[in-house]
Amino acid sequence: MQKKIPQRQCMGCRERKAKRELIRVVRSPEGEVSLDFSGKKNGRGAYICPNPECLKKAIRSKALDRSLEVTIPEEVYQRLEKEMEGGHA
Repeated sequence: MQKKIPQRQCMGCRERKAKRELIRVVRSPEGEVSLDFSGKKNGRGAYICPNPECLKKAIRSKALDRSLEVTIPEEVYQRLEKEMEGGHA
């Protein structure tokens, strides 16, 4: 029996993709927002494609802010842009 691949929805394009393909943004129980490449940090997570267009859509619609129930600091968006340019994900 084949193992089920976890699916998550991108906050930018709203497409469902394999969890491994997406970048996780997490809000810790203390309210700190950070990027989680391991996918194992505690807290509420939201996912985004490693695509600058998806990031732009998510910023415009404030989808990450709504999903994590917190205002995302500008540094987190800047770090996401850097990661996408560097092709980390």
